[in-house]
Amino acid sequence: MKLLSLALALAIATPVLAQPNVKMDAVPAPDQSAAVPLYPDQPAVKAGQDEQWSRMQVTIGTNAIDNVMVRNVVRPTITPYLPDPAKATGAAVIVAPGGAFLSLSMTGEGSDVARWLADHGVAAFVLKYRLNETPRDDRAFLGMMGARFADAAKPGAVRTIEEPRATQDALKALAIVRSRAASYGIDPARTGMIGFSAGAMTTLNATLEGKGDQRPAFIGYIYGPMTDIAVPADAPPMFSAIAMDDGLFKRQGFAIVEAWREAGRPVELHAYERGDHGFGAGKPGTTTMGLMPQFYAWMEARGLLSKRP
Repeated sequence: MKLLSLALALAIATPVLAQPNVKMDAVPAPDQSAAVPLYPDQPAVKAGQDEQWSRMQVTIGTNAIDNVMVRNVVRPTITPYLPDPAKATGAAVIVAPGGAFLSLSMTGEGSDVARWLADHGVAAFVLKYRLNETPRDDRAFLGMMGARFADAAKPGAVRTIEEPRATQDALKALAIVRSRAASYGIDPARTGMIGFSAGAMTTLNATLEGKGDQRPAFIGYIYGPMTDIAVPADAPPMFSAIAMDDGLFKRQGFAIVEAWREAGRPVELHAYERGDHGFGAGKPGTTTMGLMPQFYAWMEARGLLSKRP
């Protein structure tokens, strides 16, 4: 959820910091008529148990964030953002927003990223995946989110933060997009994922748990945990990016990148001087603004953007 959750976590974990100014307002759900249900046969959600949408405005120090988020997702979807056919490359990327598995940053780590990709000829699909249940009361939710991020900053704690259904949803989304390759004008073999924070963890889990062509063909791993993992011998190429001042993972080094390299799998790392945790498609005034162009250039260098019959 970008800097809101981080700001709250820092305020809880380090009381000497100035308290952030947080404004949270409920908003109506956006038009989701273009969204594709992952499980269309799911029963209808009971009244009072449906997903909750909010607008978050956060100021902490010199940082100001304005973002739309959703929580208590139980009916996952993908929303297509398709490029102009005249400049379509045939590549596709599923975009997985973050939010500590408690919420999803649907603009800064979702639609903003998807629109950028579509504008550059890459079909994009924002994944609204299932989440841990949270209190419906906003104040109680903010407390839970702050505590979650404070826990995530502790050594070794992040691996206990999970939502297995998010991985199931990512694999299902990949299967649906590939099954509709002809109508979307994409190449199933050039269908990958990019994820942010918890979305990066979801992308990684889809890579580790998916088998063969079930998994993404390539991945963008953006400010996810950097701790060591066992890398499959056939793991897809990985583009990894993080800010050196990341409030959650800056002390973890780059073990996951080293694990990818030691497994003999292609990997590229971008470590930005500033940007903190949650810079999304780029934080103005920092070199994180290069994230999307660099990810695109990496895809191009790997031959993922060449138009094919």
